[in-house]
Amino acid sequence: MYREEWSAEKNNEVFGKCANPNWHGHNYNLFVTVKGEVTHATGYLIDLKELKVIINEYVIEKLDHKNINKDVDFMAGKMASTELLCIEIFNQLKAPIEAYEGVFLHSVKLYETENNSAEYFGG
Repeated sequence: MYREEWSAEKNNEVFGKCANPNWHGHNYNLFVTVKGEVTHATGYLIDLKELKVIINEYVIEKLDHKNINKDVDFMAGKMASTELLCIEIFNQLKAPIEAYEGVFLHSVKLYETENNSAEYFGG
């Protein structure tokens, strides 16, 4: 995390050891929660195979082994914090998930570490 318009001192003050003009990497864990009425004929809300396809297409393929600051279209011009990344992942998933009748995106939770995570419920 680094803002080019700030001095190195200001970046270090605000972002600490994460203040790196050459970026740094993370391995995230993503949790997606949907809500709605379960269909009694199938016993589920949405086929998990279909949900996996959506998550892969709209999130994983765009983020995996990418520089969030340079390579991810939906993060262009945004600080690559866990909180903002979580919000933008929610925004990416909302429409394709809610294209299924009666299915709603409830939340997206993104773990950066076991102690650091963000969760977003829409806004």
